[in-house]
Amino acid sequence: MSADLLAVPAARRAAIASLAPHLVPGRRVALSTHLNADGDGCGSETALARMLTAQGLTPRIVNPTPWPEMFDFLLGDDVDDQTARGSKALRDVDLLIVLDISDVKRLGVLTEAVRALTVPKLVIDHHIDSDEPAGPIVVADTSACATAELVYDVAAVLGWPLNAAMARSLYTGMLTDTGGFRFSNTTPRCLAVAAQLLACGVDPEDMYTRIYASAPAGRVRLMADVLGTLQVDESVGLSWLSMGPDALDRHNVRAEDLDGIVEHARSIAGTRMALFFRDLGHGKVKVSFRSTGRTDVNAFARQFGGGGHAKAAGALITGSLGEVRDRVVDAARTLLAAQE
Repeated sequence: MSADLLAVPAARRAAIASLAPHLVPGRRVALSTHLNADGDGCGSETALARMLTAQGLTPRIVNPTPWPEMFDFLLGDDVDDQTARGSKALRDVDLLIVLDISDVKRLGVLTEAVRALTVPKLVIDHHIDSDEPAGPIVVADTSACATAELVYDVAAVLGWPLNAAMARSLYTGMLTDTGGFRFSNTTPRCLAVAAQLLACGVDPEDMYTRIYASAPAGRVRLMADVLGTLQVDESVGLSWLSMGPDALDRHNVRAEDLDGIVEHARSIAGTRMALFFRDLGHGKVKVSFRSTGRTDVNAFARQFGGGGHAKAAGALITGSLGEVRDRVVDAARTLLAAQE
């Protein structure tokens, strides 16, 4: 394996070095990530929690929403999840590290408490910059395939050894954020880092089974319902799916079971943009945006108050499901038609 692929880029290395003075043994550290944490958020948190513990710090996880059941396997007696305490769990910390978020508002119910914190606030993230990051000390690089890749680099730059549990967490983040190493963010370096994690003891078949082959029956039934709503406008390359507010309860599944559903719309031949509309009730609709080719859904989502990556973004929009869907679909048609 080429050592050049594993070399940490100079700008990234310098940013990581700025974290070091704050990582003092004995400090109590809160780790947090975005609403409805995904594999990258959960993997980055648990990996970093174990790294900090090994360095003599006392980390705790404090998330704005409960830990996803599908990633329970990343937890253990050596990881302290204090999410249930809410903002109270932030009151006595010496340091906050926010992972996989470029905008403080993605901390949901913790947003105001985080804004009010006077302790050092660090951010490790791979999204496009926002106007208000969660803290002023930032390690950010959009060329990283996942925040987990940046956490791997933190360990590399600071000389922290990896064990099998840390490697499994980091692999989870990279595997899920690259769609199983299928998306365009699967770079040569991403695969080189993944190879290092396999060398640390990660079993790729076990990881596939845990993440992609352990779905409850309700998830498959839910998927059948959602796929039944599929709409396709072949003239502009647009596909979209919708879900009502009671679907999770009807199928006895969780929000985390929706992960990846929008990819079925993106997989349709000729689709340049795929949308998934989830009615949350109370006049709020969550929209997931995916794209192929040169369509930038981050820029598109920003006009609706959202954002993310160029090929994967999201937004929370006020209105009924029908109203929001009509507005977003019309805007998407206009954008795609203009790109032809």
